[in-house]
Amino acid sequence: MKTGFLFILFLLNFLFVPAQRVFIGAAGGLSNYNGDLLDKLYHKKLTNGFIGLTVHYELQDQILIRGSYNFARVNGSDIYSEKEDLRMRNLHFESAISEFSIVGEYYLFNLYDRRFSPYGFVGLGVFHFDPYAYDSSGRKVFLKPLSTEGEGIYPDKKPYSLWQPTIPFGGGFKYAITENLRIGFEIGLRKLFTDYLDDVSTNYPDQNDLLAARGQTAVDFSYRGDEVPGGDAAFPTKNTQRGGAKQKDMYYFTGLNIMFRPSFGGSGGSSRSRGFGKKGKYGCPTVPL
Repeated sequence: MKTGFLFILFLLNFLFVPAQRVFIGAAGGLSNYNGDLLDKLYHKKLTNGFIGLTVHYELQDQILIRGSYNFARVNGSDIYSEKEDLRMRNLHFESAISEFSIVGEYYLFNLYDRRFSPYGFVGLGVFHFDPYAYDSSGRKVFLKPLSTEGEGIYPDKKPYSLWQPTIPFGGGFKYAITENLRIGFEIGLRKLFTDYLDDVSTNYPDQNDLLAARGQTAVDFSYRGDEVPGGDAAFPTKNTQRGGAKQKDMYYFTGLNIMFRPSFGGSGGSSRSRGFGKKGKYGCPTVPL
């Protein structure tokens, strides 16, 4: 929450900088997840969407600082795995994601000289998630309070936080329609420091310990192999592998964005002295005929 508050202050700060250096914008497209419950990129049945709002501050013509808020949904499921043992595990999850980030963008070409440029970005962010799943009757149940792997029950397994840091990085292409209006395509990955985005990471707890600490619902959502036809009805013994903690989970966005420079108090980007449109396609000055 503190990081989100600081992000809002960061955005408000743009109101006090020179208007010609500020762009505001929006983004939208596809959101995807990779982790213990999905190891393929862009799985067609597990692709969701995201929307976002952005504010850019132009440090230099080719270097911008971007503040963003993104909202997305991600999910994963064992039923789509090609491995039989994972299909028999029968776990799934969904989660909404709210992300705040600040990144630096570097453009290979100056968009005041050329209309098109590739760019890359990297920065810092924080996101909120809250994984949930559905029981056999369709009832939605949030997973963190259940301690499905014994988090908070055993001293060596601490409960995970629903607010986590992230490192956004990626790149794309931007096209300058005018000096004050740009559109682009971007792929953005997120390096995470948690393996519990999907509530799956390490090993099964002891069934009796989990039952005593969190109740029958926790037991039901910790092990779901008994719901699969032909599945084993017996709860796995303590420390049987449930997930893989060596590799952290990941989510990523792919989509379009648009940014424009508004006019505050009658002073917009058009007042800047630029050579927009005065160079040719490859950055060379045009020669009048």
